[in-house]
Amino acid sequence: MISVYLVVKNEEHNIERVLNSVRDFDDIVVVDSGSTDCTMELAGRYTDRLYSREWTGMAEQKEYAKSLCKHDWVLNLDADEELTEDLRLQILEIAARESVSGANIPIQEYFLGQAVHAKTKKNRHIRFFRQSKGAYGKERFHESPLVDGEIVELDGAINHYGEVSVEVKVDKVNRYSSGKALDKFDKGKKSSLLKLLLVMPVTFLKSFFIRRNCYNGRRGFVGSMINAFYAFLKEAKLYELELRQSDLGEKEKTRR
Repeated sequence: MISVYLVVKNEEHNIERVLNSVRDFDDIVVVDSGSTDCTMELAGRYTDRLYSREWTGMAEQKEYAKSLCKHDWVLNLDADEELTEDLRLQILEIAARESVSGANIPIQEYFLGQAVHAKTKKNRHIRFFRQSKGAYGKERFHESPLVDGEIVELDGAINHYGEVSVEVKVDKVNRYSSGKALDKFDKGKKSSLLKLLLVMPVTFLKSFFIRRNCYNGRRGFVGSMINAFYAFLKEAKLYELELRQSDLGEKEKTRR
């Protein structure tokens, strides 16, 4: 038996696609963090396991949603994703294997309305795992559960439709970079001039050539440039946080 869980907010344009793709699963948990559109009304057509919780960060939100699941095997999807039939069959097979704790799943990206080229290297994430073997940390974004035990690599993919425009991708990059900078700051990581100088060109080369976004033509170039800017923003915002901390320290000294 498998539970599916999602954390959502204002996803009325996506929610039915993802829930329709998992409609055959008997336990579907949806945790909302304050939608003002029809997200929860639409979700109610597919499940009565609807919950509300104030946003405290992606990892904590997903850990809460996971804790509500009835079954040990859990599958996490985002509202702008879709379970493919190939992947559905594979996870059903994996769930029957007692020795396995989780599965690393490729993400089939759609950017500017088109699927990314098959030769482009896909990101992989652990999205299917035993609840008793895995838990999230405290990351604000780009969370991934730590799973104890054997992890298998699957080739069935999750379709991701979120980056429908440059504007949407850039907005996401801006929000995520703020969260990642705070995560780094909390862990005591430091910015450096060398990183600020090199992180953008290095990330672009990695995205466009090593991850083979070059096969996507101009779309691949645009996407790689934004990916590079995301890497730069994380370092720039970390530097900004350090400046603020330094300024506060100086003000404290002045008061004394």
